[in-house]
Amino acid sequence: MATLATSLRRAPPRLARHLATEASTASAESSSSPASAPARRRKAGASEGKPQLRTAVILNRTPILTRTPTPFENAFYKYQQRIQRTFHNPFPYDFYFKPGSILESRFILEEREREREAFFPGFGADSKWAPTPKVSEEDLKKFGSEEDKAMKGRRGESDEKGDVRSLDRAGERNLYLVLRKSVGGKEAWRFPEGAVEGEEFLHESAERNLREECGENMDTWVVSLNPIGLVAPPADAPSAPKTNLFFYKAHIMAGQARPSDASDFAWLTKQEIEARLKEDAAYWDSVKDMLSDF
Repeated sequence: MATLATSLRRAPPRLARHLATEASTASAESSSSPASAPARRRKAGASEGKPQLRTAVILNRTPILTRTPTPFENAFYKYQQRIQRTFHNPFPYDFYFKPGSILESRFILEEREREREAFFPGFGADSKWAPTPKVSEEDLKKFGSEEDKAMKGRRGESDEKGDVRSLDRAGERNLYLVLRKSVGGKEAWRFPEGAVEGEEFLHESAERNLREECGENMDTWVVSLNPIGLVAPPADAPSAPKTNLFFYKAHIMAGQARPSDASDFAWLTKQEIEARLKEDAAYWDSVKDMLSDF
């Protein structure tokens, strides 16, 4: 080392810088060891006291029917309809319908019923100044149409039978898929979940676990790459292996669940899920705020 220092003092400036660079490079190489190699990305399994990572999917079937209006909403809509009908311009029948046609007569009769419902008999289309249909109501019934058929009720066959596996039930509500499977040696209702494997991302794990748990017969869409909730063990929990459970939200577009390992499955509303999780209050408290009340 003394010889190198002496050489640096005697050497020209440019050569001195070159010798100093070589000396620092040799020193760094000699001090390096296998332990200083770049660290690999940590795997998802529990190790070195770090919690195990798991993902769960809250699979949602959105409402397929509009919600039934409340009495206040019905009164408000009727009031707005009366105001609109009071101040609207007369409808140009001759422009849209051929005079004397069946369609014109049908529209006039239907408009007369709407006026009676909004106001009272003898007003609007029911007054003596309103156009008179050329075809009587009895004659119109003889023609008939697909529109005259009675519409189905808001409660379907699955609602009457209590089939909780059907996606056609509770059309006004949000439904969520839950599986009944073994948890800690006993049967319990859970959302589809599984462990994060290898170095996969959380959203990739959520999609894979959903397919493995519920089959390939569903067309689903995971809303975001980010989770909507996290269930983590408390800080004062025992030193046993801990688990962080990340929840993802997804929608079902078509198909049906075909669970492989679960003993049962159901599409339930928030209130129905709460009833089935009475004995597991901790799990319910962790997921209830992620579900819709309607």
